[in-house]
Amino acid sequence: MHRHTGERGLNIGAEGQVLLRRLGFLLPLLLPPLVVVGYRLGGAWNFLVVGWVFLVLPLVDLLVGTDTGTVAPRGQSARGWRIYFDAILLCWVPVQLGLLLFGAAVFPTVDGVLAQVGFALSVGVVTGGVGIVVAHELGHRLGRLERALACVLLASVAYLHFYIEHNQGHHARVATSEDPATARPGESFWQFLPRTLYCGIVSAWELETRRLDAMGLAALDPRNRMLWAFAAPLAALVIAGLGAGAPAVGFLLAQALVAITLLELVNYLEHYGLRRRRAGDGRYERVGQQHSWNSSHRLSNWMTFNLQRHSHHHAQVTRHYQELEHAPDAPQLPAGYAGMVLLALVPPLWRRVMDPRLAEWQQVHGAPS
Repeated sequence: MHRHTGERGLNIGAEGQVLLRRLGFLLPLLLPPLVVVGYRLGGAWNFLVVGWVFLVLPLVDLLVGTDTGTVAPRGQSARGWRIYFDAILLCWVPVQLGLLLFGAAVFPTVDGVLAQVGFALSVGVVTGGVGIVVAHELGHRLGRLERALACVLLASVAYLHFYIEHNQGHHARVATSEDPATARPGESFWQFLPRTLYCGIVSAWELETRRLDAMGLAALDPRNRMLWAFAAPLAALVIAGLGAGAPAVGFLLAQALVAITLLELVNYLEHYGLRRRRAGDGRYERVGQQHSWNSSHRLSNWMTFNLQRHSHHHAQVTRHYQELEHAPDAPQLPAGYAGMVLLALVPPLWRRVMDPRLAEWQQVHGAPS
């Protein structure tokens, strides 16, 4: 039932392939400099990152093809390489904060409305397309520092409640009607977006107040992380407004809106229409690789730290990004995330491409109840 794009190995030998897989994860670090280059060139060049991510990347991704090899199989990666993989994530935090400070400082000097739109879009694509992905990865780690840095990244795009809802809600309820982040069969992205935004906040609040109640604490106790989820971005906006004025506040809000929309586009395509079956006792079957759409397109997996190997991520949530494996038995996306995001923006095209694939999946696993 599954459709695969052809795997194209580059003619560099086995050792070269391994090295390329590891070095490829440095690619996202090129995006912030591209924002600066676009700003320096001015005008329409402020759309440089948008053009790279949504025009060049999907085309090159299809040309390069897929790579089903594992970067660093669990237990087999040398200590030096493990430090390298972690260092990329940790380095991203100051890079993103620096980009936002730069953006807030220079935004008033961006000449023209069109250029300002391009600049805010480009920064939002970086903070959403890379920053939230890094936050997602760090948020699944066990270390306090890593989780704290995940919260810093999420607060910078005013989406800190994602840390609660994703880890405690989404992973438990994925591929069910109770999960705000699982798109329903036939649901367009534009129908999905307001539902997931509202229900995600409601769910995070309920999860947090339930945690506090178990500790004998009131919902408005200072230890309520949802209060901090609202307060931290607000404080950042106030500081930006006092330091750089209203244009800086507008820029930060605009880039956050782009980042959040991009995150929810990815949520939309990751589980579109997939549903877990219920057993006789009413419980859902265990989460498996068949409950997430998988993609092993080489270039876009480098850009998203293997997030596209989402099937393995949900089946083995403790695996680090470099350890995620291709899931051949999972439903396969016909392109990487960059291309699929564009498709999701046009519901008739999305349904034309994805609904036949979903129907094939339902023939094997059963239609949702």
